[in-house]
Amino acid sequence: MRPYVETVTDNVSTRIFSADTDEMELIWHVDAEDRLVEAIEPTDWLFQFDNELPISIDRPIFIPKETIHRVIKGTGDLKIKVTKYL
Repeated sequence: MRPYVETVTDNVSTRIFSADTDEMELIWHVDAEDRLVEAIEPTDWLFQFDNELPISIDRPIFIPKETIHRVIKGTGDLKIKVTKYL
């Protein structure tokens, strides 16, 4: 089970992580394709690449395929747009 609700249209997904999400569900992972992640609303949730400090999701973040990363829980819901580059 994924820690978010997702709506998919072609190569673009909208994901909503609830404020009630258990932090243990926000695991390090890799994706099979390049992605661009953009916050839909202001948030204090953070994004982190492996071996790097967490960064704000206040600007678009490009994630190269097969790069280890995760989100870090903040307050409120996190609403993001994920564009996959095939």
